[in-house]
Amino acid sequence: MRFSNFLKDKIIQIILILFGIATIEIFLLAYPYGDFIKIYIPLIVLGMYFISILIEYIHKRNYYTNSYKMLEELQDKYLITEVMEKPNFWEGKILKEMLEQTNKSMIENVNKYKYLQEDYKEYIEMWIHEIKIPIASR
Repeated sequence: MRFSNFLKDKIIQIILILFGIATIEIFLLAYPYGDFIKIYIPLIVLGMYFISILIEYIHKRNYYTNSYKMLEELQDKYLITEVMEKPNFWEGKILKEMLEQTNKSMIENVNKYKYLQEDYKEYIEMWIHEIKIPIASR
């Protein structure tokens, strides 16, 4: 996960924050506050917002990097949901739940074909047994 890609996802939020700061600055022009206040408010708002973005980026990057490492180490990739750590952010929880449901669906699909194959095997064995009886009676 690259920081530039992460920022592209946050571009609407960044534009809204910049618009809000510009609006605040326009309102501050009407009052005789010092230049310090007019510079301090936008810097604090931008600083806090970018710190929160940086913390979110680091948190998500660490989670997804660890998940990729686990996936590469697994011999059976479909077991990723079993070894994947539980995320504590909303997008990660949604992703993990989707992977678990996909895995469950695939297991059910494999079991369906396994049972069909077993039924077919039983049918063939029964048919062979039924054919052997008349042949053996001659």
